[in-house]
Amino acid sequence: MSVDEEYILVALEEAAAAAARGEVPVGAVLTTNDGKILAQSGNRIVEWHDPTAHAEMVVLRAGAAAIGNERLLGTTLYVTLEPCAMCAGAISLARVARLVYAAADPKGGAVEHGPQFFRQPTCHHRTSVARAGDELAAGRLLTEFFRARRK
Repeated sequence: MSVDEEYILVALEEAAAAAARGEVPVGAVLTTNDGKILAQSGNRIVEWHDPTAHAEMVVLRAGAAAIGNERLLGTTLYVTLEPCAMCAGAISLARVARLVYAAADPKGGAVEHGPQFFRQPTCHHRTSVARAGDELAAGRLLTEFFRARRK
């Protein structure tokens, strides 16, 4: 198993914990360039009554606080789902070196889909993007979460 796959597994655990709290099951992990975890969390939108408390935003804030700098140079962000436009913008502004995500999000994603944020000429920092981990497991968490809500 690759290092990327290992951190996606941690993000999947955070996504499952988010689902258990009644949150949309998305998880994220932020690591340093030497592999130390700076922050990990799942969505906290409902819990915090904060529409910006996506898993990515939560770990970016916690990571910046942990290192005492808004620039997260050399870090890697692992996410279970392709980030939305808000999160992609924050990833770029934080100067995250790498983004690794498991499942594509054709409806709300902004990396491969929608605005393809990092490909825009107005994007000041083009984060390196990779895919890793169990896309089916990440998708299954989301499908099961929303299926249960529709019953």
